[in-house]
Amino acid sequence: MTSEQKQPKARVLAYYLPQFHPIPENDAWWGKGFTEWTNVGKAKPLFPGHYQPHVPADLGYYDLRVPETREAQAQMAREAGIEGFVYWHYWFAGKELMERPFKEVLESGKPDFPFSLAWANQTWKGFNFGVNNKRNVLIEQTYPGDEDYIAHFNAVLPAFKDKRYITCDGKPIFIIYQPSDMPDPKHYVDLWQSLAKKNGLKGIYFIALENGYFTEKEGLEYKKWVEELGYDAVNYMRLHPNKQTFWQLQFHRFTSYILRWPNIYSYKRQMKWFSNDTDREKNAFPCLIPNWDHTPRSGKRGMVFHGSTPELFRQHVRETLERITHKPYDKRIVIIKSWNEWAEGNYMEPDLKFGNGYLNALRDELFS
Repeated sequence: MTSEQKQPKARVLAYYLPQFHPIPENDAWWGKGFTEWTNVGKAKPLFPGHYQPHVPADLGYYDLRVPETREAQAQMAREAGIEGFVYWHYWFAGKELMERPFKEVLESGKPDFPFSLAWANQTWKGFNFGVNNKRNVLIEQTYPGDEDYIAHFNAVLPAFKDKRYITCDGKPIFIIYQPSDMPDPKHYVDLWQSLAKKNGLKGIYFIALENGYFTEKEGLEYKKWVEELGYDAVNYMRLHPNKQTFWQLQFHRFTSYILRWPNIYSYKRQMKWFSNDTDREKNAFPCLIPNWDHTPRSGKRGMVFHGSTPELFRQHVRETLERITHKPYDKRIVIIKSWNEWAEGNYMEPDLKFGNGYLNALRDELFS
């Protein structure tokens, strides 16, 4: 029996970055033709044993305006047991950015592969893209009120109604990156729930994304807070390093300030903190983190989880799945951070060093 015929142990989704095609705004900010590959291609090793640059294998330096690329990505993900992609969605008070790849997926019906949306409700600042520039804010995230909130809902409604859209409790999943940045996050949720029902949907399944290091107690407190706002679940993205010992702090001070290296952490050690017992909660969805190296964007200011391998990732997947096996299948959700964040050294797609190693590790654990 193949992986396509068996039910995987969990519902695995993967965050998907649409940055791999030129847009006028990036041309103006960073130069003609800028995409995520610009930073990936110029990356260099910054300390002994540093794995850089990361070179894509099977799909090469692709352009997401090419439908064959999107089809190939979907097939790779499907074969590894991934249920669907979570496309990052950018809405700035009526202005969308990098919307073309998802718009073409929606309008063409291809690939026939499930999807959902995650609103990256952040202000864009220059340093996030790792290019030296004196400017700071590129485009600001604002919340002008109900007229904009309704326009935003109407813009994503065709996606919500698409048969491929991923649901939980029969409701389309919508992830918001930083609920705490919104002036009245509960009002936003309540308004969209009302609009959803008026448009024939059962409702929206809102997921709050928490990006940080939380103890189990802090994680439960955050989950309680967002549930009071009307959110249905939390996705814990524990990318920030856990609390360090005295000697670890001294090591980082020495390597950062004396040797001028990036912030280096052991992937093997950090992966122990990527999931914890908070994830046993029914509406707590952990992240799977295959790797991380932000230096292509941020240079020596970047953070590196050094020493990631497919075998270590396999162990991380196994331990995370063990924490959620008791949940009903509809709520047995984990989200990969990420499918294709190449400039963050954070991806599942094949590269020249590991080939399909991360995809194979995931598949093996999901179907063993």
